[in-house]
Amino acid sequence: MESRSQKMVEDEKEERKEKVKKEEEEEEEEELSVERIFENKEVPSWRKQLTLRAFTVSFVLSVMFCFIVMKLNLTTGIIPSLNVSAGLLGFFFVKTWTKVIANSGLLRHPFTRQENTVIQTCVVASSGIAFSGGFGSYLFGMSERVAQQSEHSKDVLDYKNPTLGWMIGFLFVVSFLGLFSVVPLRKIMIIDFKLTYPSGTATAHLINSFHTPEGAKLAKKQVRQLGKFFSFSFLWGFFQWFFTAGEDCGFSNFPTFGLKAYEYKFFFDFSATYVGVGMICPHIINVSVLVGGIISWGIMWPLIENRKGNWYPADISPNSLQGLQGYKVFIGIAMILGDGLYNFFKVLSRTVAGLFVKFHERNANMQIPVTEQNSSSSNKSQNYDDQRRTQLFLKDQIPTWFAIGGYVAIAAISTATLPHIFHQLKWYHIIVIYVFAPALAFCNAFGCGLTDWSLASTYGKLAIFTIGAWAGSSNGGILAGLAACGVMMNIVSTASDLMQDFKTGYLTLASPRSMFVSQVMGTAMGCVISPCVFWIFYKAFPDLGFPTSEYPAPFATVYYNMAKLGVEAAILINLIRDCLGKKRSWFIPLPMAMAIPFYLGSYFAIDMCVGSLILYIWQKINKAKADAFGPAVASGLICGDGIWTLPSSVLALAGVKPPICMKFVSRATNSRVDKFLGS
Repeated sequence: MESRSQKMVEDEKEERKEKVKKEEEEEEEEELSVERIFENKEVPSWRKQLTLRAFTVSFVLSVMFCFIVMKLNLTTGIIPSLNVSAGLLGFFFVKTWTKVIANSGLLRHPFTRQENTVIQTCVVASSGIAFSGGFGSYLFGMSERVAQQSEHSKDVLDYKNPTLGWMIGFLFVVSFLGLFSVVPLRKIMIIDFKLTYPSGTATAHLINSFHTPEGAKLAKKQVRQLGKFFSFSFLWGFFQWFFTAGEDCGFSNFPTFGLKAYEYKFFFDFSATYVGVGMICPHIINVSVLVGGIISWGIMWPLIENRKGNWYPADISPNSLQGLQGYKVFIGIAMILGDGLYNFFKVLSRTVAGLFVKFHERNANMQIPVTEQNSSSSNKSQNYDDQRRTQLFLKDQIPTWFAIGGYVAIAAISTATLPHIFHQLKWYHIIVIYVFAPALAFCNAFGCGLTDWSLASTYGKLAIFTIGAWAGSSNGGILAGLAACGVMMNIVSTASDLMQDFKTGYLTLASPRSMFVSQVMGTAMGCVISPCVFWIFYKAFPDLGFPTSEYPAPFATVYYNMAKLGVEAAILINLIRDCLGKKRSWFIPLPMAMAIPFYLGSYFAIDMCVGSLILYIWQKINKAKADAFGPAVASGLICGDGIWTLPSSVLALAGVKPPICMKFVSRATNSRVDKFLGS
């Protein structure tokens, strides 16, 4: 009897332990599960997620972001991710809107995370056209301004000057194909393969956090910081304008490290934009750009300049590709091509390997796979979240026939239209591109899901070589190649962007249909807004595209002069980085980032490194605050300075010139000026 009662006591203890353990696991599961927080909130239908206020706010933000992206496009070509800024500003504008209407008692629909996702998707799709539209690369590379800097004959086949009409028409017939090409694969990519899509996932977590009580409080503080630095950046740009009445005038030409260093492009140019970009970009990018500037303008170009008359004619024009300019352009091209090709084959091999593994896992276990964290509690919460998300993600299907039919219809319209815009691009060139494009779009979307790296520009360069060589130089191969680059780049870029947005929508319970409609609306906005913004820059700055301009558009020259060159150096650097592993590879610079200052100089690299240093010190002092408010501060600096380009362009178009020229000269030059003025 005693042993039996003792056993009963032990059994009761075990039961209590198991009960306590189960309760603890359930509590932990509640903490880890995102969807349990929103369990009592009704998910609106896909039509209710698409609101008038969402698209009104999206349009306003799209104009702002197009100016920012265009400025970055036409200066250095380095464009950081603006998803966080889009999500944050979208939340702020609509939250303010709903609060005002709620006070008047007229609010019908509360602001949801699904509507926030629609805004972010629309804005990123619209501003993405400012990049994939090629205004700083292939499209502007077709212009006479860029052709004048080349040694090619000035034949009519060699250039096509931009006009609003054909630019808008071109973008409308090529920008939507990528959306239809990967829609049928959304379930495989998001649910079956459970691809990460880091940017889409990070944006979803941000939006989810905004719509919790604690997250909303933090978002308000972040918006306050963004507003402060937006105002500072805008006013600083306005203040600087007063001192730029002539060439080489103003704070942006301050010889920070002396006049000799200034001559070789080493100076801090007081740009709030690039300080902000430096705070967003990883430290390795900023350091790589600076290293590239030191190697090129600090070592290589002065040495090559001393060989004038030996390596190249001494009496040649400074902008001629037969001289020093040729070394700057073609060495930069070689590094960009080498880096692009290396990463293309690297991501392609990862894509193939990843596909094999995913298909094997899918066949072995047909259940929905979970993430790599394999603790029992996280598995349980993930299962709940996955079930909830999968149920709603599969609820609003986009029919496969609609996607295939849409692709074929737009491809047919495009094939008939493009040869009228570019006579050098034949209908059979376009058909070949559209046959292979869906496969390449899938590769880019899948690779982006694994690495967060879109290789759209690399696929575009492949089109330059293949179609350009096919057309032949005597038949306008330059323009045919650049136009083909635009077609391919738009398809693969929008495909990966859409899949990123599907991932964001999956994690915020936004309907795939609302995501698709939002992407279409954003793309349509971008097809009109981006060319108009570029047209303002093009008309306001007559020297746009030249090396001495405030907006040199370096990649336009690179794309025009793209050729098969020796690319061993960039490939070797990438190979060393990968062999060293993640920890030690931080000490090896990135070739693509290094190549940019080879053509432009180091002035923007110093700005970016200042931004990187500010963030680094801030993280050392208070990492939590730096992580929470760093992106908001950086976004404010970028947005304020970026928006100032609108009034400055309008002033330039109106012929209003700054009243003062602040110039920096040597003591000897100053004495000569004083003597001249005194006489």
